Amino acid sequence: MGTDAPRTTRHRGLKFLVGLLVTVLVLALVGVGLGWWTVQRSFPTTSGSITVPGVSEPVTVYRDDAGVPQIVAETDHDLFFAQGYVHAQDRFWEMDFRRHVTAGRLAELFGPSQVDTDAFVRTLDWRGIAQQEYDQLDDRTRAGFDAYADGVNAYLADHRGADLSLEYAVLGLQNPGYSPEPWSAVDSIAWLKAMAWDLRSNLVEELDRAILGTELPPEEVARLYPQYPFDAKPTIVGGPPPAAPAAVGTAPIGSSPGASVASGADAAASVVATPDGARGALRALRATLDDVPDLLGPEGGDLGSNSWVVGGALTESGRPLLANDPHLGPAMPSVWYQVGLHCATVREGCAYDVAGYSFSGLPGVIIGHNDRIAWGFTNLGPDVADLYYERVDGDSYELDGQMVPLTIREEVIEVAGGDPVTLTVRSTGRGPLVTDIGANFAAVADAGAAATGSTGDLELSLQWTALTPGSTAQAIFALDRARDWNEFRAAAELFDVPSQNLVYADVDGNIGYQAPGTIPVRKSGDGTVPLPGWTSGNGWAGAIPSAELPSVLNPARGYIVTANNAVADGGPMLTKDWDLGYRADGIERRLADLIGSGEKLTADDMTSIQLDTRDANAEAFLPVIAGLELDGDAARGQELLDGWNGHADADSAQAAYFAVFWRTLLATMFGSLPESSRPVGGDRWFSVVGTLLGEPDSGWWTDEGQAGVAGRDEMLRYALATAWKETSDRLGDNPDSWRWGRLHTLELTNASFGKSGIGPIEWLFNRGPFETGGGSAIVNAIGWDATLGYEVNWVPSMRMVVDLGDVDASTWVNLTGASGHAFHPHYDDQARLWQRGETRPWLFGITAIADAAADTLQLRPGG
Repeated sequence: MGTDAPRTTRHRGLKFLVGLLVTVLVLALVGVGLGWWTVQRSFPTTSGSITVPGVSEPVTVYRDDAGVPQIVAETDHDLFFAQGYVHAQDRFWEMDFRRHVTAGRLAELFGPSQVDTDAFVRTLDWRGIAQQEYDQLDDRTRAGFDAYADGVNAYLADHRGADLSLEYAVLGLQNPGYSPEPWSAVDSIAWLKAMAWDLRSNLVEELDRAILGTELPPEEVARLYPQYPFDAKPTIVGGPPPAAPAAVGTAPIGSSPGASVASGADAAASVVATPDGARGALRALRATLDDVPDLLGPEGGDLGSNSWVVGGALTESGRPLLANDPHLGPAMPSVWYQVGLHCATVREGCAYDVAGYSFSGLPGVIIGHNDRIAWGFTNLGPDVADLYYERVDGDSYELDGQMVPLTIREEVIEVAGGDPVTLTVRSTGRGPLVTDIGANFAAVADAGAAATGSTGDLELSLQWTALTPGSTAQAIFALDRARDWNEFRAAAELFDVPSQNLVYADVDGNIGYQAPGTIPVRKSGDGTVPLPGWTSGNGWAGAIPSAELPSVLNPARGYIVTANNAVADGGPMLTKDWDLGYRADGIERRLADLIGSGEKLTADDMTSIQLDTRDANAEAFLPVIAGLELDGDAARGQELLDGWNGHADADSAQAAYFAVFWRTLLATMFGSLPESSRPVGGDRWFSVVGTLLGEPDSGWWTDEGQAGVAGRDEMLRYALATAWKETSDRLGDNPDSWRWGRLHTLELTNASFGKSGIGPIEWLFNRGPFETGGGSAIVNAIGWDATLGYEVNWVPSMRMVVDLGDVDASTWVNLTGASGHAFHPHYDDQARLWQRGETRPWLFGITAIADAAADTLQLRPGG
């Protein structure tokens, strides 16, 4: 007995532990199973057939092995209905989140923390302007938007909560009572206002100049904002500067009058000194603007895009090639959604045969090609927003000595988990008083009294072209239907906001460029600083006539390059804040080399140019560094850079070290600037520091603080040595193991939950990191912000090459994938291709699409 009792106790204890372990494992497996079911329940049906009330004839949705849909229908109505249905299948959470942003209703989802953002958007009244645009649509366009909304709602009718997307299950933990309302055409049009805000012009640069004006004399502010170098960098209409070699193509098939942009004679004269009292207010205002959601990515002067088109005389096929890679902020899922919209037979009542990149939530194709033409976009970036000081008394404001009534409306912001907030919005004839949004705007207005010599309190109003109802919604469908250059230009004339550079090619061999958009003509000033609003002598006199906007057809050189560089040297003033042409110059150089070799260009050549990592900034520094007498870590850095080709490839040790050197140099030289004005490190700073390399005794090379250096050579020595230590600390002591990609990583972050601060939720929705090459102001513009680190801030959000000789030979790739559902096979399946610089086949013909389809779904009419 004495020996058996302990054994029984041990056996019982062991049995209990085993039982407990089994219970835990069973619960874990149940949890995993339940979690996986929750994840998968929103995955859409992509094969077989579904009865869908609302379609008039059967619609076929082919999907390739990346899940990219190609929709074939018998009528325009059914085509856009099906596009709405398919967008909702793959991306409805993204659509729902976006419409809450554009309507100023984020607080309904996420609570009191979003009230300030909602107040900003409500003051600008994005959705109210969208409603006015919808009311003004022609019948054909309105029918397309309504059909799209009906398709979205047909999907919503059968799906709720986590059946729509995993995000709704997560949102339910915080806001369990939320259920999405039906989609409307106005929800779609309001997205265009977000596009316009994200691609707005130089409002941030204007604020930065004003902030710098509180610290520096005008000539130094002008130095830090260099003018476009027309004598050294290419323009869109004019091509390379006269000193640069230009390839010659065929004689023009036709012509079109070109216009261009003035360079400005005296940059310093345009810089206005800012009162010291405005310093803090301007910084605060800049922070307020930065807090408004940028759905297309971070706004900034280094954000841009590349597009170019090459005529058939220079190509292997004898037909044009068109390339485009818009640079936007990385997002999960990608801001773009690939789709094809095909009428089974193009005829009256079914007019579309088009494929390309769309925005989920918006019908039609934004960038792509149809069976006759192709087009690409880059941001033109004209100055389309101005701030004004206003004298307000009660419910009136002063204009030309008279008191004029303000327009007043009330907005009620519903708040999840809180009380509603009532916002009073007051507007002048120019635009809303943004002073009411918060103390930041009010402080700038107060500081403006000193700037204008005014007594009493001032307020601040905003005039912006996107706050006037426009016709961009009509332009999208008109572009998709266009058959030739004239129809393309007519469609472009409708694309009023945001202004874009449009490149064009067609199957007849023509190539062209058109700048569309509503661009103001100012009565006074150049739009770089706020002006008094109490006189009609300030403000806008109208818009530049569309006939005077830059345009060119079939230039003699045989190609056209746009990369946010200046359009031309002369003509109406569009902006003073162009990208300074480094990417445009890189593309021009590659094209000139390929054309000069005598070989005809192919689609593969276009992709190769998109992936070019030549760093013009590094090329400027390398001979200077090589000529220094150095020792210690600085000499080790010099030796490492010796012989480097200046390309920022992901596996390059030299590119990693140079990036650390460059960031160190910027922080040391310009660390005394206001925080919001410190160098991010792109084209503007390439130019500023590149010019200073020729001024070795400039005061900008002196840092009497931590570095304790004076003069260019001492500054470079300090930066080289400091960078060697930092690179060793980050990547190890052996330079053979250094790689730029280890520093320059891309995190694909979900726009809504990706920065929640809750690790498991971020793990659900974010993907990465991915090692990348490229950099800011490089053709492969995988950009980074030197004030933050080396991680990727903006990217080529997609890459496409259209071959007008054989559209089925065209190629494309998206940043992430077709699906917005976390853990779906097509959530991030294109990300690795994008990272490696690879593209996918882009089939266009219905027969080829059907033969290659991995899934086929039919939407059948039903009662």
